[in-house]
Amino acid sequence: MLQYPYPKNEKERLASLAGYHLMDSGEEKEFDEIATIASAICGIPISLITFIDEKRQWFKSHIGTDFTENLRELSFCTHAIGSGEEIMIVEDARLDERFAENPMVTGPTKLVYYAGVPLINEEGYALGTICVLDQKQHKLTAEQIAALKSLGRQVVDKIELKRTITKLQAANQELTNSNLLIQKFASMAAHDIKNPLTNMLLTSQLLKRGMEKNEDQRSLKLIEVNISSANALLSLVDEMLDYSRSPSQLIAKKQKIRLKALFERIHILLSAPENFAIEFHSQLEEIHYSSIALEQILLNLISNAVRYNDKANGWVKVILSEHQDCYQLIVEDNGIGIAREYHHKIFDNNFTLELADRYEKKGTGIGLSTVKDLITALQGNISLTSTPGEGTAFLLTLKK
Repeated sequence: MLQYPYPKNEKERLASLAGYHLMDSGEEKEFDEIATIASAICGIPISLITFIDEKRQWFKSHIGTDFTENLRELSFCTHAIGSGEEIMIVEDARLDERFAENPMVTGPTKLVYYAGVPLINEEGYALGTICVLDQKQHKLTAEQIAALKSLGRQVVDKIELKRTITKLQAANQELTNSNLLIQKFASMAAHDIKNPLTNMLLTSQLLKRGMEKNEDQRSLKLIEVNISSANALLSLVDEMLDYSRSPSQLIAKKQKIRLKALFERIHILLSAPENFAIEFHSQLEEIHYSSIALEQILLNLISNAVRYNDKANGWVKVILSEHQDCYQLIVEDNGIGIAREYHHKIFDNNFTLELADRYEKKGTGIGLSTVKDLITALQGNISLTSTPGEGTAFLLTLKK
């Protein structure tokens, strides 16, 4: 018995085969059906779908035999995958020098006929075969050969689909793990922020009582601002904690939002320069929406409007209106503007214009991408119009 041939790039072929996790993966009905069809079309009782690793041939499907594997050195199929041919046919193994002394021919199995189609994946590696075998000679017609090749392509399609599904499942699991890590981090960060904020609030309240006794109105006003800011931040942190425990609340937890109170809270949190005006315009008193999402969206857009403004008297206007199935939000400013070629990139994660703001700091490229993600999660839309040197207007459609 002659030494069996190795396919070209055998090392890479074996690595590719391992990536499918096919060896010893168990029988599956869909593969058995293909093997059964091969047997019926060719009129040959034994039909196999096999995969070949370094030392053995494993049968994914075996029609007409109870064998589930074979040594690679005894396998006809290892010659088929190394032949480079679309199909390898052995009409009488007893007369073929490659197989005449093979125990599969001389032993109890008494194999005579073999026809095998290599299963070549999208990378060009022959992973195994679909084949038919018998103990007597046959002569396949051109139509039968074409059908066997077609069945081989179906097998390859199925294993490629399974590999893709496996990769997607792995990616999904990785994403799930990443999201869990982010949620855990958000929860820890929120707790870390909440503790000092609570201490600041308690200290400010104690100072306020002392100032009330001394009737120091100027200091009292400053402390009131401090207390209001601490309360606003604590409320935001509580919402962050709720969201970190259950991200679905971003969409599910919609509530009545009193716009006057919301705008006042944003004013306090932003602390814009004296030469900068923040205007809120709306005929609505309240809306029903995700509080934490809307607040984060507004804080980000208004903060950017404040930071990237080079005018002596800067301004940003927020206009909120209601339509039948959505709220429409416009955030317009007279800042530095955004060139048209960047309009489609500005919401990409980590994309920045590499411009320093009024505080000589550059952006991270996280803010606007987060705004986009929030709006997408809430089934809304965001777009912009802008003229460099004159300003920018963001148009948001928020589904009710």
